[in-house]
Amino acid sequence: MSSTYSEVVAAARAAQGSCLVEVQRSGAYAVVRLSDPERLNPLSARLTVQLHDRLAELAADRDVRAIVLTGSDPAFSAGGDLKLMVGDAQRMLHESPEGAADIWRWIRYQFGAIARLITRTDKAFIAAVNGPAAGVGLAFALACDILLLSERAVIVPAFGRIGLIPEVGNSWYLSRRLGHQRAFGLFASGDHLAAQQAFEMGIGNELVAHEELHLAATRWCEQIERLPSHVLAMSKPLLRGAADMTWEQAVTMEEFAEPACFTTTAHTDGVSRLLATSRS
Repeated sequence: MSSTYSEVVAAARAAQGSCLVEVQRSGAYAVVRLSDPERLNPLSARLTVQLHDRLAELAADRDVRAIVLTGSDPAFSAGGDLKLMVGDAQRMLHESPEGAADIWRWIRYQFGAIARLITRTDKAFIAAVNGPAAGVGLAFALACDILLLSERAVIVPAFGRIGLIPEVGNSWYLSRRLGHQRAFGLFASGDHLAAQQAFEMGIGNELVAHEELHLAATRWCEQIERLPSHVLAMSKPLLRGAADMTWEQAVTMEEFAEPACFTTTAHTDGVSRLLATSRS
């Protein structure tokens, strides 16, 4: 791995100053807040490295069942930091012996690593989109298992305006939610989607008043906490994989997974409770 990429990551970790990612624990869930509000929470090197490190710590914590990802008002995230693009990215491109491969490393091992952590960990991720969500920030929100929209949320497909293409899974998620033509139109036009319009087009689980966003996220965390731990851990990969399986493949996966559930105390206790209720 070339020194330029490594130096950017090392410098981000060593940088002095305020914490750009705040973590608040509450029982079995945690709220992770992007906290550079004056700049609309852009994914600078410091914020991105901090976010990856904090999420990795929470993913390894067996006591955490759900993680809420949100931003400090007024934005969820402005996406990739323009200063990073004209600074560190250009240095990687022109000064690194490997050129564009070093930018690839940043995209894969920082942006991509966060998206993969969200999708692959057994924790439930809940995006509480409190304002504009652009670029890679939008990709992180779409990667979550539950997506909640504040009435102030805005979907911002900003790639084309700065000469980039959709990245970190945006093309995959939006094509599946909107279909090819609407997704293509969104990227080609760069038009912003207000919360109500985005929700009506199929983006998000709930559209709530801005003041109720945290409460809505907490309710989802409480519902998830009530699930037996194995149900969450086994259902997440099944549901994520099912979208790209044939019906036969999905049924087969369920058939192999279901018998293990019969061996759990949660199953036998749950059946017993229902039987007792039906007799009363």
